[in-house]
Amino acid sequence: MKLFKHTLLAAAIACSTASAWADEVQVAVASNFSKPLEAIAEKFKAASGHELKISAGATGKLYAQIENGAPFEVFISADSKTPKKLVENKMAEADTQFTYAFGKLVLWSSTEGYVDDKGEVLRKGDFKHLAIANPKTAPYGEAGMAVMEKLGLTATITPKLVTGENITQTYDFVSTGNAELGFVALSQVQKDGKLKGGSAWIVPAEMYQPMAQDAVLLSSAKDSAAAKALLEFLKGEEAQAIISSYGYGLPEKTTEAK
Repeated sequence: MKLFKHTLLAAAIACSTASAWADEVQVAVASNFSKPLEAIAEKFKAASGHELKISAGATGKLYAQIENGAPFEVFISADSKTPKKLVENKMAEADTQFTYAFGKLVLWSSTEGYVDDKGEVLRKGDFKHLAIANPKTAPYGEAGMAVMEKLGLTATITPKLVTGENITQTYDFVSTGNAELGFVALSQVQKDGKLKGGSAWIVPAEMYQPMAQDAVLLSSAKDSAAAKALLEFLKGEEAQAIISSYGYGLPEKTTEAK
């Protein structure tokens, strides 16, 4: 009986230790980065034992959820200003904010040959609907509006806009044919440098504000080793290789003075 009790105690301690090491991180992520994060989550789990519980949505809507007490621990944004706002409002840790990628905007159609490689299809206007993410809550939508403004087409195209709640819904509008074309994230339509289907114009970076995408540790998780480990993993070569494969630009590495 004594040996049996010792065996149970040892098993309980082992389970407790495993539980202490393996944790679940609650992550709020901008929709454009949900697929890359799913791939990163597998590598992160293999390296650390920690799992991710991922909630994707428009950056502005995720901010509102955090502000209203949603139990997220890490915020992976589609911009840099929203994480900064969280820091300013004492909801995130200032010393943890960093740029993990630079987003790229693309005008895409699920139809082969529909979008030319210079975006002239916008000037021709031979389409009924153009999909765009809500520019009030989604940075990619804001960038799409900036492109139309730059081309002097805002007035003529605005009546044709179909607005997605986030970049995922915007992509769905185009992929299902409900809109002939739309402004989406390059990461949604490209993998390893190749277009996954349809036709596209990769919008020149100078036509919209640089989309530095930042991540930050939320203050509610300032003592979470697993959440901190995720942020460090995002900076590492394994995660950065995945991010690059989805068409994102990578932040320049800084070398510390010796």
